[in-house]
Amino acid sequence: MVIVIGFVQNKKFMEKQKIISYKDLEVYQRAYNACLIVMKEIIPKLPDTEKFDLKDQLSRSSKAVPRLIAEGFAKKHQKAGFQKYLDDAMGESNETQVGVCQSKDIYPKFLEITICDQLISEYDIIGKQLYRLREAWSKFSSLKNQNP
Repeated sequence: MVIVIGFVQNKKFMEKQKIISYKDLEVYQRAYNACLIVMKEIIPKLPDTEKFDLKDQLSRSSKAVPRLIAEGFAKKHQKAGFQKYLDDAMGESNETQVGVCQSKDIYPKFLEITICDQLISEYDIIGKQLYRLREAWSKFSSLKNQNP
């Protein structure tokens, strides 16, 4: 089975679009799609001995990334509030990336290495996008507060 991971840009996102919802954020879309792949392609293939460790941790951390982005977006009017959620999402993204690396290295016979490598790369991009969003939001919030 071949799975293509990554955000496929369509014309809608090639043009500058107003961000109305967390669903409009490319990083949210990437995180949500990556979470689905972790849940469908990695976790079920890990041995049952990992039920209370790697499976549980990967499940929680991969699901947390899009949830934190969505929850933080609801607090976008609070500079520190939104940034805290983005920081937490970066941490969960890194944790998921490490969990996929561990899964790949410990259980290479159970998993498709290509999917693991794609996920590792995807979570690297997600982490960078979260960082850039955090920085951009900080600048945007500062400018917004200067212009009454």
